[in-house]
Amino acid sequence: MRYLFLLIILIPAADIGLLILFGKSIGFWPTLLLIISTGVLGAYLAKREGLQTIRRVQEQLSRGQLPGDALLDGICILIGGTFLLTPGFVTDIIGFLMLFPPTRKLFKLLIMYLFKKRINRGNRKIIK
Repeated sequence: MRYLFLLIILIPAADIGLLILFGKSIGFWPTLLLIISTGVLGAYLAKREGLQTIRRVQEQLSRGQLPGDALLDGICILIGGTFLLTPGFVTDIIGFLMLFPPTRKLFKLLIMYLFKKRINRGNRKIIK
């Protein structure tokens, strides 16, 4: 939880610093245009990847398989799309990395590691 608190403080601070730096370097309007264009491109990519993932989940369910990997893809796409809609360059980089399938694998491994770590601690209860 303390790492999450640090990320909530550090990422926006880095984004604000980079926005100011870019604003001074290339100007206000080009910076604003860059922020808007990454948001639009991110929304398009998130929609495209999300629809592909939904199709994969439906296909796997129709074959009687559990769509675990596809669900992790969906989680990464949701988080990546949210980062891309948030104004800032650091969040845009993280968002694009979570949307592209080759780099998404790293985030999926991280999410699986975090889930396994919490499960192995034994403090999760399954209610039937």
